[in-house]
Amino acid sequence: MDFDAVAQAAIERSFAPPPVREGSLVRVVGLTLEAKGLMAPLGAVCEVIGDGPTRVQAEVVGFQDYTLYLMPFNEPKGIGPGARVRVIEPIARAQLGPELLGRVVGPRGEPLDGKPAPACRVTHGLDGFPLNAMERGAIHEVLDVGVKTINGMLTVGKGQRIGLVAGSGVGKSSLLGMLTRYTKADLVVIGLIGERGREVQAFIQESLRAEGLARSVVVAAPANVSAILRLKAVQYTHLIAEYFREQGKNVLLLVDSLTRVAHAQREIGLAVGEPPTAKGYPPSVFSLLPTLIERAGMGRFGHGSITAMYTVLAENDDSNDPIVDISRASLDGQVMLSRALADAAHYPAIDLNGSISRVMQGLVEPEALKSANRLRRLWSLYQQNQDLIQVGAYQAGSNPDLDAAIRMRSELESFLCQEIQTPVSFEETRDQMMSLAARSLTDTVVAQPSNRPMPNQGRPVGMTINR
Repeated sequence: MDFDAVAQAAIERSFAPPPVREGSLVRVVGLTLEAKGLMAPLGAVCEVIGDGPTRVQAEVVGFQDYTLYLMPFNEPKGIGPGARVRVIEPIARAQLGPELLGRVVGPRGEPLDGKPAPACRVTHGLDGFPLNAMERGAIHEVLDVGVKTINGMLTVGKGQRIGLVAGSGVGKSSLLGMLTRYTKADLVVIGLIGERGREVQAFIQESLRAEGLARSVVVAAPANVSAILRLKAVQYTHLIAEYFREQGKNVLLLVDSLTRVAHAQREIGLAVGEPPTAKGYPPSVFSLLPTLIERAGMGRFGHGSITAMYTVLAENDDSNDPIVDISRASLDGQVMLSRALADAAHYPAIDLNGSISRVMQGLVEPEALKSANRLRRLWSLYQQNQDLIQVGAYQAGSNPDLDAAIRMRSELESFLCQEIQTPVSFEETRDQMMSLAARSLTDTVVAQPSNRPMPNQGRPVGMTINR
């Protein structure tokens, strides 16, 4: 041990000014509180003490010179100029433990299901469990999610991060409910961020149901809570998933939605003076999302995994939205939900055009991959030529693959559709898919007769025409 260095550090600490833990409120502008007279790091939790019993908690989100910018957890009503501000936690922490299973909690671990608070014995900072990229295990094992289209055509591996990209009202909540109930993961951690309060209860009662909730942890932060609490909720959701991954569990993490997380960070960033960029999103949004996504994935040397599925709201069905773009670049694949399919009562409304699993090639055997690619080609061909087919402009026999796509259309649609109450295993899906692909190759193509007249059509053979 270098005793000289230790002694020097002790001398420097003796001359350092003592930390100031209490100050006063000097300004309130919109969503931001400004305080002076205290020193606190970014992420510290403070309490603003007003007249009488008024207490408002807030988090330090920025500073300039000796002025701290704080974002309150709730409306700062009853707070006036000169209110006392004191630090209560130098870093935001949360409770963890198996006691969270089957519970619905808020952004700070408070119970929302009317039961007593979970008696967790472990606390940890919301920044999570750091993981070196070189220590991560490889994705080599299939995760059965019970949904045919995903199991067969977009196979998901344990530790993969994937996005569910959709506009509003195309069935993503129903699909999330199916994934929650039918997955073969050890447990499920669900973050409902920025959704309407009615939808939170509806998702738990109708989509998740009792059997799904029993093996799940739900963290809910509806749209009516502050932006800082919505961010805390998504961080807490990831922290819970990381905790169970450290226990060697295979966790399915569902976050609905990543777009609402971006909206919360946009509120905070603009409130503290960040410049707006694409669609008004400040730069901090485009650094936050990849940071969150990287917290999921394989555990240390393959010990446990977090398979993450993030819903991404394509505003106005725009697949080139900035949040869709940054999510697509950071994830290991995406599942596109189509409004046209939903309007046609095709559920789940998964459109294979634009959907991809970037790890599928390393998870399934070559024959299954070949079958999946064959069916994807038939689906895509029919979609590209649908207008020609419907108006009768396509001439049968012109394209053998398109002929097969037309002939197999009803069977392919039947394969891609699935009742919400009916799970289908990965093995069963693979067998159905390979059988369907084999039939598309072996069935003979019967060309339809052309409606165009042949040169001699309409007159006896050998008859000539005098000119």
